[in-house]
Amino acid sequence: MSRTAPHPTPSGTDKVKVTRQTWTSLLRYIGPHRGVIAVGAVLGLFGSLTGLVQPLAAKWVLDDLGAGNDVTGALVVLCAAVVVGAGVGAISSYLLARTAESVILAARRTLVHRLLRLRLSAVENAEPGDLMSRVTADTSLLRQVTTQAVVSGGTSVVTLAATIVMMSLMDVTLLGVTLGVVVLVGAIVSVVMPRIAKATRDYQAAVGLIGAALERVFGAFRTVKASGAEQREEHHVDEVAVGAWQAGVRAARWQSLVGVTAGLAVQVSFLAVLGVGGARVAAEAMSISTLIAFLLYLFYLIPSMSGIVQAWSQLQVGAAAISRIGEAEAMEIEDLSQKDSAPAVSGGPASVAFEAVEFAYRPELPRVHKGVDFEIPPGGMTAFVGPSGAGKTTVFSLIERFYQPDTGRILFDGHDVVDLPLDTVRGAIGYVEQDAPVLSGTLKENLLFGAPEIGDDEIRAVLKVARLDALVERLPEGLDTVVGHRGNKLSGGERQRVAVARALLRRPRLLLLDEATSQLDAVNEAALRDTVAEVARHTTVLVVAHRLSTVTMADRIIVMESGVVSAVGTHEHLVASHPLYAELAATQFLAEGVGDPTPAA
Repeated sequence: MSRTAPHPTPSGTDKVKVTRQTWTSLLRYIGPHRGVIAVGAVLGLFGSLTGLVQPLAAKWVLDDLGAGNDVTGALVVLCAAVVVGAGVGAISSYLLARTAESVILAARRTLVHRLLRLRLSAVENAEPGDLMSRVTADTSLLRQVTTQAVVSGGTSVVTLAATIVMMSLMDVTLLGVTLGVVVLVGAIVSVVMPRIAKATRDYQAAVGLIGAALERVFGAFRTVKASGAEQREEHHVDEVAVGAWQAGVRAARWQSLVGVTAGLAVQVSFLAVLGVGGARVAAEAMSISTLIAFLLYLFYLIPSMSGIVQAWSQLQVGAAAISRIGEAEAMEIEDLSQKDSAPAVSGGPASVAFEAVEFAYRPELPRVHKGVDFEIPPGGMTAFVGPSGAGKTTVFSLIERFYQPDTGRILFDGHDVVDLPLDTVRGAIGYVEQDAPVLSGTLKENLLFGAPEIGDDEIRAVLKVARLDALVERLPEGLDTVVGHRGNKLSGGERQRVAVARALLRRPRLLLLDEATSQLDAVNEAALRDTVAEVARHTTVLVVAHRLSTVTMADRIIVMESGVVSAVGTHEHLVASHPLYAELAATQFLAEGVGDPTPAA
């Protein structure tokens, strides 16, 4: 079983760079909400500082009791400090929690917006499950870091400083004892925190791998079951889940150590202050009321220390999440900007031309196109045939600008496609993919996926053309019938016809059909041939097909071999003049252009 490669240990310079990028990203997320966060922080700080009045009020009560004075005023001050502090703290918590959810929503919107505009190559080099994890799990961690860590950490620092000042006014000797414990805790925490950060990054990456593993299984669920591979896939997912568990346990171990250290600091500080303070009271160097007030301040000091430690820990967790979100945001997206100098594109059928196009899917892979040249005039039907791997489907991917050619030009209506806005090019194209994907939802939602403004009359007309009208009548809820995940409630041929109807409803100027009849029976294939012939009268139609029966009536047939165009002509011309095409036609009993074709194996 393959495993992911371990992350290299970053150098000191890299760590500084990553830290700076993390803070820059963090500030970008919280920037729009800085006003509300500031109000919440001020209220939280005010609530914390009101707590510092309580030890003084307690000392006041004790001193008045010792002197036999009326303690009503001191008790009123003490009660007011408690009530006001609790109320203000509650308002602060609500404001910060609400802001945290707003930050998460904004991050998810931004990330989804960007992911849906990724280049196809970027998506193909990533795991979909891992990308989904960055939108769900990673963004959720922003809740901790964007408000809780930053605000609570800042409030804890101010409260800690104020508490130390108040303690210094009480007794400098006891303050020295307390600060000794604080320094010890800080030293331990500074060693542990980087380990928490690494364990958290590993955990988040492992969670992404779990999503990728599950997406792999459910994306081919029938194949998994038909292959009897449930146990093997279970083992694979379990192995990834164990990796997440191990990373989570490591993070929990270090976080527990931090928690124990903070708790131990409370006890050690209390015992040290009680021991030293008790001795000073016995020596009459300080009063018992001062000792009690100091101890109360100690119990305000420790939560502030714990808040700082927790905030630091949350920042490490959040930094890991922000880093993964940043990686997704750094993936290459398509250029959707409108070009001021873009050439005007006319209506009617589109023309397409390739000029010396060379292309490889990745630099280390062999070239799929090795200098492809052809020209297709507006209107009519053009077919691409040739052996598998010749580069036929890649032609469509390049026309759609899913990829960019390495060299050469692709012309659309005589203009280089890179000079045209992307939405202009794709808006003129109807595309039926090889596997004819159908999305979860209703049949009507799928039909209108590329043209949501189409009316019912046009839908009915296209349903008849695509021979889906009988299917709609059989379905229990007609067009509103849910077709299931990836259209699993439809047959392969029905999904293919849905894809054709969806493309036709876009009223395309250029229709791309990639193996659009591969799952159709002979009757429906013949019907689709008639449909395509009709569409080709007012639209440019390009067809990729292995079944030559689909393309014998094409106005021109382009034969591709080994990444180049080897011939262009009609069916009769190519049968007589091109050995490869003649062999394909003979294999499918089409050399004479008669008889029912037999699909190629």
